[in-house]
Amino acid sequence: MRRSIATVCISGTLEEKLESIARARFDAVEIFENDLIYSRLSPREIRQRCADLGLGIDLYQPFRDMDGVDDARFKRNLERAERKFDLMVELGAPMLLVCSNVSPQTICDDELMASQLHAMAEKAAERGLRIAYEALAWGHHVNRYQHSWEIVKKADHPHLGVCLDSFHILSRGDDPAGIEHIPADKLFFLQLADAPRMVMDVLQWSRHYRCFPGQGTFDLVGFMEHVLKAGYVGPLSLEVFNDIFRAAPNRRTTLDAFASLLFLEEQIRTRLEGQALGDPAARALTERIALFDPPAAPKVRGVSFIEFAVDDASGKALGKALQGLGFEHTGTHRTKNVQLYQQGEVRLMVNNEPGSFASDYFQRRGPSICALGLATDDGQRAVNRGVAFHVPSYAGRIGPHEALIPALRAVDDSIIYFVSQALEERGFLETDFVLKDAKRGASRAGIEAVDHLALGYPFEQFDTGVLFSRVILGLHPQESMELADPNGLVRSCAMVNADHSLRIALNVSHSRSTVTGRSMEALQGGGVHHIALASSDICATAERLMKNGIALLDVPDNYYDDLPARFDLDDALLERMRRLGVLYDRNEDGEFFHFYTQMFVDRFFFEIVQRSGSYAGFGASNAPVRMSAQARKA
Repeated sequence: MRRSIATVCISGTLEEKLESIARARFDAVEIFENDLIYSRLSPREIRQRCADLGLGIDLYQPFRDMDGVDDARFKRNLERAERKFDLMVELGAPMLLVCSNVSPQTICDDELMASQLHAMAEKAAERGLRIAYEALAWGHHVNRYQHSWEIVKKADHPHLGVCLDSFHILSRGDDPAGIEHIPADKLFFLQLADAPRMVMDVLQWSRHYRCFPGQGTFDLVGFMEHVLKAGYVGPLSLEVFNDIFRAAPNRRTTLDAFASLLFLEEQIRTRLEGQALGDPAARALTERIALFDPPAAPKVRGVSFIEFAVDDASGKALGKALQGLGFEHTGTHRTKNVQLYQQGEVRLMVNNEPGSFASDYFQRRGPSICALGLATDDGQRAVNRGVAFHVPSYAGRIGPHEALIPALRAVDDSIIYFVSQALEERGFLETDFVLKDAKRGASRAGIEAVDHLALGYPFEQFDTGVLFSRVILGLHPQESMELADPNGLVRSCAMVNADHSLRIALNVSHSRSTVTGRSMEALQGGGVHHIALASSDICATAERLMKNGIALLDVPDNYYDDLPARFDLDDALLERMRRLGVLYDRNEDGEFFHFYTQMFVDRFFFEIVQRSGSYAGFGASNAPVRMSAQARKA
């Protein structure tokens, strides 16, 4: 299908926007009126610039306050429309978006509105133009798509149809199934936007919090199913109003926008193919419409390894800290200055190879997590999927006979390696490392596996991180939360796969003074700042770490004095938890124990967790306790 985007979605001048949109491989644009007014280029020059970039112009927008006005105002509106039509002819835009009137002075008369839209469409037809009428969710009289269709039907003009906007429809809780009853030749245009579920004025929600498909909570797949079954064949066009997107560099935003459309197409195709066996209409749709069909998302089985970028000094300090955490130095890379530490199923690599990716990463960010290895069914397919969504692949320097692990560059410029099951079975560690004979994988402190990871992002990259996790890693978002740091709020959204073998918490803070904000500043951007490791006996693990000299986070006594008011806990267990700094949470599914180490050079820290039952959370109620303790230590 034709893929389009409104220029209002991104930052920059109109010229800069058009170049960025073309680089992202969109087919066409909607020209937003203000972008044209503020441009030094004439409409004819804009038309030529789009042609040179290979972009069509699908729509000019918006035209406001047209319907439901008195005769004098309507006469002025028609004169205004004539000027816009002349401009559109020069611009080469075939369609004008007309929004329903939001003025309290709107005359609430459907017959009048229909006659006024008919007259406008007649003027548009004289120039070969069309009018797409859109019901704004905050329109004074017309604020639902069914109502806009009724007025268009009354107007009965071939150059007048409806524009459907997913935000205006889904934000009001309207049932999109009725779209299937609108004739296909009257579905003139489609605008798409996702959004997080929020309880607020719909106008403010729309103007500031829209996002691209896959970054919010709307059921856009279900919405699109009805649109396509109605016979719509026009462009899929993004119209997103978002303060962050309009402030962030437009190159990243347009790439996200295009990937979001591809992802939506894939989801629609998957749903229709699932229906095709028992539904001839769905089968006909899959045959009629070419929807994006990339390699399948990887089936991730968890974390295979975590790699740190260090120099000599930080490498020695980190190695000592890892041994204090119970990890054993189990191997040295055959051709690179990379050390392997293991405990249970956890593999940590400490990379101090000059001239390598890790060395470059260290130069930019200091000691930090520079790469993740994810265990998956087919590593090459995972990378092929990423490339299909225009994510850069990565190929590092490898020595003779060493394992080649397919990899992609992540949002924070770190590397994600996809370790296939076949590669594991061939023993890639034995291939790449000289391993020691004894105690490989021993659990000297009771640590058994990676439970979850937390990534922090600059505020303008958070939605990019959500999209990457969904599209490339096949993860699903949990409920987004705001956590109280003493110096500001931290927004957190957990991304998980179906069996929760991979859990990644995405965090962002507008304040540089929060723990997350300080970590991101130290890392010079986003990155893993928190590694949670699983233990089956958390108090024993805490005691072993304290004996090894690992400094644990100091939790106030007030926290433990309050716990009995919230939970029924054994007195002896409570006192042991108090002594060790172990935090606690419980819900109907089970229990969650966890404690934290102090931060390593202000960039990352470790958490040890123990889950019981089917508890699937992250102890979010304790996050402010942790952040307060870290703030005191800073």
